[in-house]
Amino acid sequence: MAEKIPIPRVGIGLFCFRKNGTFLAGRRKGSLGAGTYALPGGHLEFGESFEDCVTRELAEETGLQVTDLAFLTTINTVFEDAKKHYVTTLMGGYVIDEAAEPKVMEPEKCYGWEWVTWEDLKSSPKLQPVFKPLTSLVEQRPGFDPLVVLKASR
Repeated sequence: MAEKIPIPRVGIGLFCFRKNGTFLAGRRKGSLGAGTYALPGGHLEFGESFEDCVTRELAEETGLQVTDLAFLTTINTVFEDAKKHYVTTLMGGYVIDEAAEPKVMEPEKCYGWEWVTWEDLKSSPKLQPVFKPLTSLVEQRPGFDPLVVLKASR
């Protein structure tokens, strides 16, 4: 019997910003990358647009709603140990209700959500380690700043 070759999957991540420049990050639990900080997101479902996917994932994971969505970039990440390969599309947008706080809607998947800055996520010991796709983002897109790219898309 031939060994099954892993097929790349499509992941989606969302930089969900407040007007003050902070965005949501949560510590993963019970899945690939458990214990790492990541963006809200998940898998693209059949026939789904990137915008519909991040809107759905954000609501499912945090109870929040997002607006002014824009494509930011795409990255490539291979998890050698897990034999998984993801092509991840990163989107950006703004939370609709600035006063709303995220809820942990999937407690089996996330310890909690925090509003963070891009610099904090890249360098703060409190927010380490980060999910491998975010490491891939820093490596594959040197100088990338999600808020700058989001604002430039307007």
